[in-house]
Amino acid sequence: MRKKVIAGNWKMNMLPNEAIAFIEKITPEVKHTKNDVILCVPYTDLFYSLLIAQGTNIKIGAQNMHFEEKGAYTGEVSGQMLAAIGVKYVIIGHSERRQYFAETDDTVNKKVKSALKNNLTPIICVGETLEQKENNKTIEVITNQTKLALDGLNLKELENIIIAYEPIWAIGTGKTATKEDANNSIKEIRKEIEKIYNQDIAEKTTILYGGSVKAQNAKELFEMSDIDGGLIGGASLKPEEFIKIVNYNEN
Repeated sequence: MRKKVIAGNWKMNMLPNEAIAFIEKITPEVKHTKNDVILCVPYTDLFYSLLIAQGTNIKIGAQNMHFEEKGAYTGEVSGQMLAAIGVKYVIIGHSERRQYFAETDDTVNKKVKSALKNNLTPIICVGETLEQKENNKTIEVITNQTKLALDGLNLKELENIIIAYEPIWAIGTGKTATKEDANNSIKEIRKEIEKIYNQDIAEKTTILYGGSVKAQNAKELFEMSDIDGGLIGGASLKPEEFIKIVNYNEN
């Protein structure tokens, strides 16, 4: 049975003092959940968030990393640097990185390998645009992105990844894939993993849904057969909302 994972992606939001206040507020409200709770915060919040989250069930992740260990890459942060301060998770290949910062399937694959080398769990994002969806390319796009992201990984490494299916047309738009469509897309990702590796590893792989997930729709999404939780954007910036999403299965 795959454990549910609720991961917040704060994007370029929250100053350190706001991060501290947020974590302090949600800690007592999520401490009894059986779900994994992750907050992926801006670089400037990492140290403070790790400090405040010590001794709690809240894990801290970064939102990006470079694939090289070190070098002349002004403004970049390596997986080795993240691991050195205690970060355990890192988002890789988010559609905003692909859209605005020229991220490619090749760089995603390199980052995944570097993350695993540094004992970080990569949260690998895949998803289709509205145009691709309207042209019935969804399955082709997301399975190809999955295949290229995982290229060259062995079975042991596959045990330490998370995939997040995020239809680009649903991110920050208020539009959400129907629970059936989201589940079917994730099933196709799982089938692709089975095709490349085997059924056992496909069944064990945690695959999240992201795209305008809110307290009102979290339960119906997360109770689908193949959706293992969510990568939460805007709703993860509101403590009361995020608490409800984390505790979607408590009532």
